[in-house]
Amino acid sequence: MNYPRFVIGALWLLPTLTYANPALLAARDAVKNSDYSGLLQAESQLQDHPLQAYPRYWWLNKNLGQTSGNEVQQFLTRYDNTVLAERLRVDWLKQLGKQEQWTEFQREYQKLAPMARDNEIVCYELLNKTQLGQADNQVWEQARKQWFTGRASTEGCQALHDVLFNQGKLVEADVWYRVRLAFSANNPNLARQISQRSNSPLASQQVNSPSYDGDLSQAPQRELALYAVQKQARQNPETAALQLNALEKAGLSREAAGYGWGQLALINAKKLRMVDALAQFARADQKQLNREQWEWWVRAALREGQWDTVQRTIDAMPAEVAAEADWVYWKARALKARGRSHEANPLFARLSQQHHYYGQLAREELGQSVTAPSSRYTPSTREVQEMRQQGSQTRALSLFEISRQSARPELREDAKREWRFAMRGLNDKQLLASAEAAQQAGFYEMAIFSADRTQELHDFNLRYLAPYRDITRRYSQEFDIDEAWVYGLMRQESRFVHIARSGVGASGLMQLMPATAKWVGGKLGVSNFSVNQVDTNIQFGTWYLRHVQDTLSGHPVLATAAYNAGPGRARQWQADRALEGAIYAETIPFNETRDYVKKVFANAVYYAQRFGGDTTRLKDRLGVIPAR
Repeated sequence: MNYPRFVIGALWLLPTLTYANPALLAARDAVKNSDYSGLLQAESQLQDHPLQAYPRYWWLNKNLGQTSGNEVQQFLTRYDNTVLAERLRVDWLKQLGKQEQWTEFQREYQKLAPMARDNEIVCYELLNKTQLGQADNQVWEQARKQWFTGRASTEGCQALHDVLFNQGKLVEADVWYRVRLAFSANNPNLARQISQRSNSPLASQQVNSPSYDGDLSQAPQRELALYAVQKQARQNPETAALQLNALEKAGLSREAAGYGWGQLALINAKKLRMVDALAQFARADQKQLNREQWEWWVRAALREGQWDTVQRTIDAMPAEVAAEADWVYWKARALKARGRSHEANPLFARLSQQHHYYGQLAREELGQSVTAPSSRYTPSTREVQEMRQQGSQTRALSLFEISRQSARPELREDAKREWRFAMRGLNDKQLLASAEAAQQAGFYEMAIFSADRTQELHDFNLRYLAPYRDITRRYSQEFDIDEAWVYGLMRQESRFVHIARSGVGASGLMQLMPATAKWVGGKLGVSNFSVNQVDTNIQFGTWYLRHVQDTLSGHPVLATAAYNAGPGRARQWQADRALEGAIYAETIPFNETRDYVKKVFANAVYYAQRFGGDTTRLKDRLGVIPAR
């Protein structure tokens, strides 16, 4: 009998799965129904099993507010250095901080890995130091930074803010600056709430109908006027610019006007009104620009072909932003465009060692082909088996297989958390052995996760898995579409999880929306189908991708953007002249779609090589986007 590969890889789990499956599912249901006796019964069936901690964790996590500290401590001690202990410790720390049990809080905080400390826990740690009299200038400054956000604060951070105000570390001016941040984040209700800490709190009516009247030297009138301009800019940017000019003439300070021009510039840039954006960025106060504004200043200059502005803006960026691969590449392109290849080439060379979108483009600028690295390492059977037997990996694979058998996606999420935890601190050989173990089990998304993390030794056949090859090749040929492109898109959409479902309802390997699947089914004459069925999903997805490409000038970049964000938006993002594909991709206003297009095409290059040695350059694949 020919077993699927994931079945072969999972055979070693069968002795434990025989009884773990029903016992674990019974425990999950018992917790959901607050059935403690059912929980105890399920726990008794999982004694000495790799997953024995899960029922108790689920119960403690659900009832943490009513659980004794001793019971939590017993779990943390017994299951120390596991992902469940870490997750429980995170939630327990928030309980301890809320109750101001600082001695126990500090003890548990020290045991929590820095990468697991979220913003609320950081706030509680800073609060702890202030309560114990351990706050020096550095602590107070760290605490102040938690205030300056346009987002709502967590309970722990709100408690920290109270202390900062009581100690005089936050003052009236700080209130109004955060009101400004909230307004700029289009969060007017938060702005009104924050203003309650000031001497002149805003009323709901003022926030809902901001005006330009009043003394602009007074904070409430000034911030309401700036908000009114931003609100107008989202509807009519030209009118908003006229209003800001009028406010300047009426006495708006240079600091406030500089902030306002930066906000208008960002709004215009994301509307692809680049000429106006560039003029407004030039009037902005650079000291008040955030990361997003700096990035869109560069994008506006790219879209307009102003290479000198591209270079100058990247040079003026905060160093940590300018050092990112995106801006190293575009700075090098700007230098090359201005005849300074001797300065550009070292930047390209540095990027060319990295296996991502910008690394590929940089290698091409140096005249090198994009090939899989020669340092491929293939783990032995023994190495793979050793990694399978590591605690977290054993639990992850067990949870994955139970999830697959029982169609319980929540257990797959538990499996993924276990797997990510298991990958911490592994060397390249261990990561590749783990990736192979995951591939053999059919746990494709985690095989890719592990293979993607290697630094020196690589296996690009694991990074760029190609399951369901016969099906995908058949439909790619039938609809005359590039198979490497289809795989690049499928890898980005679902990581080859055939039951994947997005938050908006897209399903399957190629993440089809229900309405799209129904429409495609009608076009293909298929009325009775399951969108998660592998053959159907790939058939419908490849047909739709071909259809979108045909309606968008036959250009795969436009089709890829359309697949993620809709054909109307892909057309809207075209310029009134032909545009380099890489610049079109860089200036897509939606963060998700911009990242998506880049990764799909970077993926496609590697898949093309894997499937037949196609050496088409990434830049050529991106091509030139025709004028709208």
